[in-house]
Amino acid sequence: MDAAPPHPADNQSASDTSEPIHRPRNGRRVARLLAGLLALLAVIAALAVLSIAVGARPMSFDEVLAGLNDPASDAYPVVTELRVPRTVLGIAAGAALGLAGALMQAMTRNPLADPGLLGVNTGAAAAVVTASFFLGSFGFTQTILFAFAGAGAASVAVYLIAGAASATPARLALAGAAVTAAGYAYVSAIQLMNAATLDQMRFWSVGSLVNAHVAPTLLVASIIAVAATAGILLARPLNALALGDATATGLGVDPRVLRVVGIAVITVLAGTATAVCGPIVFVGLVVPHVVRFFTGPDQKWVLPYSTLTGAAFLLAADVLGRVVGRPSEVQVGIVCAVAGGPFFLYLVSRRKVARL
Repeated sequence: MDAAPPHPADNQSASDTSEPIHRPRNGRRVARLLAGLLALLAVIAALAVLSIAVGARPMSFDEVLAGLNDPASDAYPVVTELRVPRTVLGIAAGAALGLAGALMQAMTRNPLADPGLLGVNTGAAAAVVTASFFLGSFGFTQTILFAFAGAGAASVAVYLIAGAASATPARLALAGAAVTAAGYAYVSAIQLMNAATLDQMRFWSVGSLVNAHVAPTLLVASIIAVAATAGILLARPLNALALGDATATGLGVDPRVLRVVGIAVITVLAGTATAVCGPIVFVGLVVPHVVRFFTGPDQKWVLPYSTLTGAAFLLAADVLGRVVGRPSEVQVGIVCAVAGGPFFLYLVSRRKVARL
């Protein structure tokens, strides 16, 4: 006797039992990633306390609290005028470089890209060295203005050389390499011709948070906060761009407009950080790779994770430089290079470089 056909209710029950297998897993993943963001915020808060407490004059937790709340305390000027601005600048610059690197890698679909690929570092250095050659010595605020203007000019030059509206990831990379090579040759030539310019550039070019002041730091942090918000909002179109220009166009994303907006955001993020801190390498290159190890390729998670991880990485490097070099300090740019280079080689040797 033939078996009776399955009842529709049986099919329904089978489908009902299959759905919860996927949904809870996805829910657990989202919960895990959200918990990771909260953990990063906690790490940044802990590093901020260390950044305020650690220095040429170590402070206890009670002294840190007194320095934050009691104007009559001996620690108050040190905390409020030196260490808090430095800490805020470290968080803002690290977030900017981490996010700019993630955006650059997603936009060019090149896992070895970093903000320097747009000529940001070279343009900033060229502007500062030119100003120093013609104007002589100038202040910290002027250095920021010249460096930011040079970073913006270099990014525009790279975009125009790459073909403007017809710019592709390969053209952007080639144009960036050409502008970077020409810029470094120019900077080296000016420094060799003028000893005063060499002295002016020597400290800035290492990468440091030492010159953080209250007013410039607040301005820089505000600019970076606005640009970071705009950059994180590009997550959805960047996910579409990862499927290719043709597919992105079919999904309603114009790759040309996206690249223009992306370059503008990267320039503001990396240009501002470079202008105020000097060129700091490896943050924008290494951080997105570390982040994608945990989040996968989805830019909705990669971008905010890169922002917070970059902030934590740079702040930790600054604290480490003060501990290792006590009673003086090792500049944060040197610490990032020493830590970032071997770690990036380790990532490449242990895992295949992610395809974007």
